[in-house]
Order: sequence, then C-alpha cells, then structure tokens
Amino acid sequence: MRMTYKELKDEIAKIVPRNIEYKVDLEAGNIAIITTNMRPFTGSDGLIGKIARRIKRKIVLRTPIESMMDADKARNVIQEVIPEEAEITEMYFDACYREVTIQCRQPGTAIGRRGENSNAIRDKTGWSVKVERAPHLFAKTIHDIRMYRQTNGDERRKLLKDFGLNIHRPTRPGNPWARVTALGSYREVGRACHLVTTNESRIMIDVGVNVANDNDPMPFFTAPEALPLEKLDAVILTHAHLDHAGMLPVLFKFGYRGPVYCTPPTRDLMLLLQTDYLKIGGAEGKVAPYGMEDIRTCMKHVVDVEWDSTTDIAPDIKMTFSNSGHIIGSSAVHLNIADGKHNLLFSGDQKYEKSWLFDAANTRFPRVESLVLESTYGSEGDYQPSRQEANQELKDIVSRTLARGGKMIFPVFAVGRSQEVMIAIDELFRSGTVKPVPVWLDGMIQEATAIHAAHPNYLTKSLRKSLLRDDGDNPFSNEWFRPVKGRELRENILMDTSPCIVLATSGMMNAGPVVEYFRNWAHSDRNSLCFVGYQAEGTLGRRLQKGFGEVPMIINGRTEMVKVGCEMATIDGFSGHSDRRQLLEFVDKLSTKPKIIICHHGDYHKCNELGHTLRERYQCRSYAPNNLETIRLF
Repeated sequence: MRMTYKELKDEIAKIVPRNIEYKVDLEAGNIAIITTNMRPFTGSDGLIGKIARRIKRKIVLRTPIESMMDADKARNVIQEVIPEEAEITEMYFDACYREVTIQCRQPGTAIGRRGENSNAIRDKTGWSVKVERAPHLFAKTIHDIRMYRQTNGDERRKLLKDFGLNIHRPTRPGNPWARVTALGSYREVGRACHLVTTNESRIMIDVGVNVANDNDPMPFFTAPEALPLEKLDAVILTHAHLDHAGMLPVLFKFGYRGPVYCTPPTRDLMLLLQTDYLKIGGAEGKVAPYGMEDIRTCMKHVVDVEWDSTTDIAPDIKMTFSNSGHIIGSSAVHLNIADGKHNLLFSGDQKYEKSWLFDAANTRFPRVESLVLESTYGSEGDYQPSRQEANQELKDIVSRTLARGGKMIFPVFAVGRSQEVMIAIDELFRSGTVKPVPVWLDGMIQEATAIHAAHPNYLTKSLRKSLLRDDGDNPFSNEWFRPVKGRELRENILMDTSPCIVLATSGMMNAGPVVEYFRNWAHSDRNSLCFVGYQAEGTLGRRLQKGFGEVPMIINGRTEMVKVGCEMATIDGFSGHSDRRQLLEFVDKLSTKPKIIICHHGDYHKCNELGHTLRERYQCRSYAPNNLETIRLF
C-alpha cells in the first residue's frame, strides 16, 4: 500500500484519539510517533499495533527532543538507577534515535526485574534504553562510530527525515518494470556493483574496488544509467570486503547524499577496511580515490538494518537482509518490487555450509523470480574440501611445521578467515593435539576480531554462547593469541628463532605486514606458508600458489628476487565462498525456483558453466553478462 507522508499522517490520525498529543516523523523507512504520553501506544493492545496493521510499516516511539534531559545529566541519573554490581563500562547517547546504549558486565542486573530500571531511566530522562553485554575485547572502531553518531545526532535525524520523504514521494505514472545493469564484477572477481532500475527508482548494490588492478580499480560509475550519482535513491551493501564496499566513499566525493543500507557489522568493518585501504595506498605512494572526510560523510548516511527486518528503501521497493554465510554481517538482499509484482534476490558472496563462525546461507525466501548469483567457484571442477577436512589439513601442516622447529605464516584477510583459523588453532591447542606456541596477530586482525565479539548475534549459536560466558571459554581471548603492536615488536618476532604461528594481512600478499614475514622466512625449509583464502590473478599470493621458486619483492626501495624454500600449502576448505556443489544446492533449496538467474563474480568460463547447468536443471533463463550490459527482469 503506497502512501505519501501526508496520507500516512491522515491514516494515523484516524486511529489515535484526539485527546492524545503526538507528532509523526520519518526515520528512513520507519514511522516515528513522537509523544510524551507513551502508555496508550504500548502493550499488546496498544495503538502501535493498530497503526502498524493499518499502514503496513514499522512504527517506533520517540520522546520529543525538547522533553529530553541533557546527556550529561542523564548519565548521572543512569548511574543512580542502575546498581553498581551491573558494572557499567560505557554509555553512548544517540540523539538521532533518542536512545542511550549502556554496556555493562551484568545486563540482567542493569535492566532490572521486568525492565524496571530501563523504564525508570526512560521516565526520568526521556532517553530510551538499550542494554548490551560489554564485549571481552574492546573495538575502537565501534567506539569511534558511536561517538561520531553521538556528535552528529541532530544532523542524522534530519537526513533520516529526508530519506523518508523520498521513499514516500507521490507515485509516478506508467506501468512497472525493472532491470539490472552490470557495473562491476561481471565475468571478473572484484569491484562488485549492480544498478537496479525501475520505472520509479534507482538502487545501487555494492560499490567495490578491484584490489588486484591499479589501472582500472573502479566500477563503471560513468555509465549513463548510473548518472547523475546524486539522483540514486539508495545504496545497499551486501558486506564489508573492499571488493564490495571499497569505493563507496567515491559516491559521496562526487555528490551522492542518499542512504546506505547495511547490517551493523558491515558498517563497522567497512570503516575499518576503507581506512586501512587509504593507509596502505598512502604508504605505497598511490593517489587515493577519496579521503577520510568522504568516509566520515558516508558514515552519517548509514542506516543500520538487522537480518530478517523488512524496510522500505524506495517508493516501490522493500528490502530484507538475511545471512549469506560469507563473513560477519554478510547478507543476501531480497528486493520486493512494485508491491510484490517481482522479487529479486542478490546472493552476495555466500557460503552454503555451516562453519566455525556462521550458519549456512539462508534459503528461506517467500518468492524469488530473479536471482543474481555469485560464481567464484562455478566451474565443473570447482569442489572444495569440507570444513572438517580443512581442519585436518590445518592440523597436519601446523604439527609438521612446529615439530621441525619452524615458523608458520598464514596470509589472511583480517575479516572472516582470520577468526576461523584462530578458532581452529585454539581447538588444536586446547585439545592437547599440538603444544601451544605464540600465535601473533599482525595487521587489523585483533580489531576485526573485537568487532566479531561485539556482534555475537551474527555468529553461530555455540560461538555466541562461548563469547557471552565469563568462564574463560572465549576462543578469541586465550593467552596464545598476541597482537603485534608496532614495528619494534614485529622486528623482535622476525629475529626470534623459536617456533611460532603468524596470522598477518593481507590475504593475497599484495601489501601489508605479511610480506615482511615472508621476505625474512621464505628461504628456510623449516618454515611453512599456508593460504586459506582466494588468490586473485596478478597478486604475489597467486604467483606463489603456482609454484614460483623465486619472486620479485621491493626491499628498501629496490626490487630483489626472494628465493622460496619454505613448504607451501593451500587449504581450500576455509573459503568463504560456496563451491559448485554448494551453489547448485543453494538454488535447489530455494522454496521457489527463479525464472531468471544472472551469474557474476567469477571469470567468464565459471559464470558460463554455472549458468548453463542451472538453465538445463531448472529450465530457467540464465545470463553471464559483460560489464555494462543490462537485463530486463519484467
């Protein structure tokens, strides 16, 4: 049911009694009821439920800004209301949502019986209360984002109102239609970018960088369909990896000021990875495509959306995120277009297998007429070992290397594979299978791990339980995991002759601290280098994977050949991507089979082979388009 802002207010006025004072505001796709008299709206029989059923939108209750207590005074009230034994660690005030987030060691004590403490704080201060268990690891990135939001709350509230007004604009004339334009990652891996165009809206999904191609790293932003960028209705991110979110700040550099929809973990990791991308580029003397100011502008426009929560993002499009099993917060994107006339699913990067960290990608969607499917491992021979087989391979090479007194190097992506390898190593040490040695975490791994710990609801049930317990069973906090803080410690590790394990970025060895460990330790046959993630063409990692006996590296500004004498291994089972079997099984498990399947995020042969098999198996139309091609959906 399509409504303008005025029509929404008129419908709500028919339900709310005239003696109740309230206002209606917009928070992007949500409707905010602003009132000091909340009791008639709450409860199982309250007005909120009646309004939501009438207008088919999510309703949130807010206190008027002028009725709210100053944050500093509210902080004192909170300290008085919440018992000391709750052990408050942090408080964050977000004026945009009129909400205070209280982190503490004992959340149940903080909330109080039947929420009495939370209710008391709201009644006394006007701030609604969100209580979180304080994570074992401090995530500076999350702290910085929350402080930034605290500082820019008023501006963000105005932005959300603008986003909502755009969503609830008047209907445009004409029959509905929709199409997908390929702007990146088609017949290639990297710079993912799709443009969904309807008769009413333009939505961009993912804005990635090709990290392996300095000459042509950006999506096709200059395609006529994408311009002008400031007229896009929304941007959606499936996950935080640079090949999907690394060029997002470029949109803001060139005038985009609309919303960016993503899950909270994607928001946090995106900031971490984009900032590091600038840092590495600067160290290598590259001209940055954007600056920190563009990243900060982008952060103001982020709208958090949890999994399985449906929200309006354009006049004719509703969006729902669900688990894709790739990295923390990674999502499949389901778009309901034109009041359900067509349903389009973007798989995102996905893994249809349960791992140490994540459940298998979700397949429960009410309807899917069109599917855009990743094809990284879509060829006939692309079959990966199971997680159990991968764990055994890891155990074997770690045991071999440490037994001969060697050093073990894992080039890892800071997000996802690092944490999974950490859990596998933790299990080896805890079980007594391998005698513990120091496991050094170099690069952004410790911070990325802290972000995982801060979002336990996006992890498997068993891992979530271990992270929330206080009995020392947290796999990320054990004594053998040691962050490398600074160059001096790294140099000491390089000089130390005793056995150890190093997890270091970057995962493809095209930059980052891992190259220093490799340069110093590559010559010795006692040591080992083990890949646990995808190695793109043109990277040092791919050359080593191919068996090069020596490789060129820049040392002190000069190119030198480094001889490779260490043991080399690749464990494919830790991949965050589905193999061919899992991709086919994913489609097979969908409750409704798509009539159109578009393959991307793989080279031409992989996309083509997967598309051919899907076409034969499901009698659907399949496509493996080039970048800049457009496919009409209906």
